Parts: sequence; structure tokens; C-alpha cells
Amino acid sequence: MAIIINLDVMMAKRKISLTDLSEKVGISMANLSILKTGKAKAIRFSTLESICKVLDCQPGEIIEFSHDKK
Repeated sequence: MAIIINLDVMMAKRKISLTDLSEKVGISMANLSILKTGKAKAIRFSTLESICKVLDCQPGEIIEFSHDKK
């Protein structure tokens, strides 16, 4: 897929664990893990907004479009 999820990078920059992010965002660790590993097919804007609030970042810091991926 041409969409790359950099959630793990932002989590590392903010020094937050999957468990802590899951609790603060209010989604299961399993769903957050699917998103973090890039296996998610979609993300709700409300979830993206919550993640951005907790990580104090912009959506573009988490989601990236690559012309090279297919």
C-alpha cells in the first residue's frame, strides 16, 4: 500500500508505550497494534485526532504517502 503509518516513530519520539497510548486514546491494544504495524485498512478521523492530541503531533507526522510503494 502507498500509505505508510509512522506511529511507531512518533511513539518512540514521545517515549510512550503501546499500553499507555492505548489507555489515553481509548482503543484496544490489539487495534492500536494493527495500526502501528501498518496492517490497518482504515482509520477513523476521531481515532486519528485522539492519537494526535495524545502525541502532540500533526496527522502528517503519522501518515505518509509514498509514490514508491505499490
